[in-house]
Amino acid sequence: MIAVDLAEPDDFEAWRAEARRLVALGVPPHEARWAEADGPRDLFAAPAPAPAPASAAPERQVRASRAFMDLARKAILHSDPGRLALLYRVLWRLQEQPRLLDDAADGDVAALERLAKQVRRDIHKMRAFVRFRSVTDEDGTERYVAWFEPDHRIERANADFFVNRFASQRWSILTPRLSLHWDGAALLEGPPASRGDAPSQDAAEELWLGYYRSIFNPARLKVGMMLREMPRRYWKNLPEARQIPDLIAGAQQREAAMIATGASLFEEAAPPSLAAIAGGIEACRRCAIGCNGTRAVMGEGPANADLMIVGEQPGDTEEREHRPFVGPAGQLLDRALGEAGVDRQAAYVTNAVKHFKFTPRGKRRLHQTPTAGEIDICRWWLDGERALLRPKVILALGASGARGLLGRTPSIGKERGQAIAQPDGTKVWLTAHPSYLLRLDGEAREREHGRFAEDLAGLARMLRG
Repeated sequence: MIAVDLAEPDDFEAWRAEARRLVALGVPPHEARWAEADGPRDLFAAPAPAPAPASAAPERQVRASRAFMDLARKAILHSDPGRLALLYRVLWRLQEQPRLLDDAADGDVAALERLAKQVRRDIHKMRAFVRFRSVTDEDGTERYVAWFEPDHRIERANADFFVNRFASQRWSILTPRLSLHWDGAALLEGPPASRGDAPSQDAAEELWLGYYRSIFNPARLKVGMMLREMPRRYWKNLPEARQIPDLIAGAQQREAAMIATGASLFEEAAPPSLAAIAGGIEACRRCAIGCNGTRAVMGEGPANADLMIVGEQPGDTEEREHRPFVGPAGQLLDRALGEAGVDRQAAYVTNAVKHFKFTPRGKRRLHQTPTAGEIDICRWWLDGERALLRPKVILALGASGARGLLGRTPSIGKERGQAIAQPDGTKVWLTAHPSYLLRLDGEAREREHGRFAEDLAGLARMLRG
């Protein structure tokens, strides 16, 4: 039995050098015992053999793929004491099975992938949930100090991220294993710390908490998803976390208040004509989307149409051409309607939201989904179109379009392809938005195109009936 000691448990290069040497010497995994400086040792294991002279050729050539190296660099940071032996075992097997990592069902490969995945997640959580607070150093300069408790040995691996992001500031990150200190020019490492070594609050905290309360959108709250992304064990180090239970508890009341507030903005008389709506939406600034500098896009089609089609919002092409559904999604919709025997030219086509909400990326404008509150505010204009047109059937494309019609966000997967009767006698028919189909490929695209075609065929039958 051969014992191999690592002075630092996260030192990949040291492990790599020792592992290569043992493989070259022909030491099988069951004959190697890996130990860390602060871990238990096998008192009966022999020390690793001394390096061979430079002139001596190794017994075997050592091979490792780039994919293995990438996984190993992450997995070695895991807190599992068995990871070093696992890494060596996989490296040993790669010598005879160079495509071993392609076998996802292999036990060693699956274990290595699992360790690397957990480390990547811990790295992401550290970047997301480190909270700095301002303190004053002895020399009178400002320093930002944070406390974090990682599950794995990711502190050094994450240091470059914080140096690059906060290069102009002096900061310290304290953890139970070590501490990192950046003075604006050099990164220094210090001893372990405790939570009490970090400040509990600073002067800017109330400002941040007020901002967090103001951006918390109850209409988009999904508690299960939030807890997956921000598990409760991180809450103790987040200043905003003490507000989360109350914000969750009052989410339904706040959503109702938001909808009521949006409705109260439109207590004036309903617009008398489609032309009045066109002028009104062009001047509307009652939500942030209306204030982003884009032109509103009015619906178009016959004023006596039996079919009304409602999408989410105009896109980049629609905003530039000032017409609804003329971009790629509109072209796909035209083809699908034609195949189903529905004449788009006989339909009135519009959107739940009249302005284009986007995020700039260089010269491009990328679509951004409107919030439930923004849809509800703009619903007054859609209701005006609906009241003037009095269609028999309304085709709702996607959840946002359906919310503008129903006042709630439906599950398209559960309610698509069926008529939802309305108090005014109109029937609302739900299906997916064609832009969703454009984002798919392969079997998923074929499957969803088939479902979309079935929904429109059902719409055509209802119109004929």
